[in-house]
Amino acid sequence: MTVLEVMPLLTRLTGDEKHAPSAFSTLDVLWVLYDRVLRVDPHRPDDPDRDRFLLSKGHGPAAYYAVLAAKGFLPHDWLDDLAGADSPLGHHPDRLRVPGVEISSGSLGHGLGLGVGTALGLRAQGRLEPRVYVLLGDAELDEGSNHEAIAYTGATGLDAITAVVIDNRSASHGWPGGIASRFAVHGWTAVTVDGRDHDAVEAGLKQAAEGAPHVVVAVVETKAS
Repeated sequence: MTVLEVMPLLTRLTGDEKHAPSAFSTLDVLWVLYDRVLRVDPHRPDDPDRDRFLLSKGHGPAAYYAVLAAKGFLPHDWLDDLAGADSPLGHHPDRLRVPGVEISSGSLGHGLGLGVGTALGLRAQGRLEPRVYVLLGDAELDEGSNHEAIAYTGATGLDAITAVVIDNRSASHGWPGGIASRFAVHGWTAVTVDGRDHDAVEAGLKQAAEGAPHVVVAVVETKAS
């Protein structure tokens, strides 16, 4: 299956048109993560040595659900009842109801801090192989909680973390030198890529190195106002 074959699954999810731009902005990065990078298994979604993927940008989860369905984490027919009375798929993902979902998210600004806690917990358990990937939107970086998480992670050299920021220029406030520099000034390694170029996204994700957290800024088309 390719990302083009995921599109019919994505179009089965209706009823959240307000957040459609959030979903489409993440689709290619999500596909690269699940198809090429993450060490996860739909038959063992709770494997303690799996990589962890945290969708901080959880207010537009349609593409996330479609990719999870494409990869076998959930039945395709679940996609036909988004936010229905008996549906496990809500407008925000629920980790207790959706296989493969690590955190319940949607309120902006929480994902990276939860990623820090996850990485520290894995290290305390002696699990040094799993990586923690956190997908954020550029507007989330306006939240002070994310600034604190960026600063802490860089200062402690928590190198199990890779952040991916979807940049569709929707943030109210910018940062001198751009998004990548915001992380780099705190000791992160950083790379900016075309968020629609799968090979570039994969290469950027795989540039993570020992001794520092890593961020990939994935630039996509500007969000329509």
